[in-house]
Amino acid sequence: MTEDLILTVKCPDKPGITYAITGLLASVGGNIMESQQFNDPESGYFFVRIRARVPGGKATIEAAFAQLAANHQMTYQLSEADAPLRTLVMVTKDAHCLSDLLSKNREGLLPIDIVGVVGNHTTLQPLADFYNKRFIHIPISAETKAEAEAELLQLIEDEGVELVVLARYMQILSSELCERLAGNVINIHHSFLPSFKGARPYQQAFSRGVKLIGATAHYVTSDLDEGPIIEQDVVRVAHDDDERELRAKGAEVERQVLSRAVKWHAEHRILMNGNRTVIFS
Repeated sequence: MTEDLILTVKCPDKPGITYAITGLLASVGGNIMESQQFNDPESGYFFVRIRARVPGGKATIEAAFAQLAANHQMTYQLSEADAPLRTLVMVTKDAHCLSDLLSKNREGLLPIDIVGVVGNHTTLQPLADFYNKRFIHIPISAETKAEAEAELLQLIEDEGVELVVLARYMQILSSELCERLAGNVINIHHSFLPSFKGARPYQQAFSRGVKLIGATAHYVTSDLDEGPIIEQDVVRVAHDDDERELRAKGAEVERQVLSRAVKWHAEHRILMNGNRTVIFS
């Protein structure tokens, strides 16, 4: 059995790293179909993403690569190229991002398997039902936050969830939960960070008379809205656009930015570089 695999590696940069990786693949008869790398002189780290066709699949190379990784202080991931990520989407009341993810997923445009939609309100349950996706209502308040997050963690474990997407989920995750799920939670922020944080960003933008509004997809950390940025985009606005029109234009940007971030993550194109990200196209 021949299997297409995606290998991502981050390690201290030094001569011979590329040769060591490609040599190991060649030694098992692997055929490299795609390869991209980045050497960061600032951090001193080397990053690479390789897609290779390997006889015998992941089992053929896993043990040997683990030893290579230990020898070179590598952080790595070895994944089946076409295996969709088991994904949980979390929402509150705004439908646009969830609708976009569900639609693109049904059309085969996102390599994810949406195993459920979690809402702290039931507003979007009909939308999940329309796409035949399980809806799980987990209400949350200051008094029940710990219990709600424990229920969420149990759901993630039971369903084998690999990615959590906050599709306009208007609750702050605890520091403990952020640490448990580090690198596997993507949020869409309804502004072009770092501007207009907090409540009513479109009213803030309207009040300032901005000419551009945008959206930011980022990984979630315990520092609110300060996680590594994955994708950003902007759209022009006119002097006569009111808050409602800004909100509509902003919603469209949010859809696009979030879906791109989810796609890149699911295709294993994103590697962490401190507070920044390396994204291979």
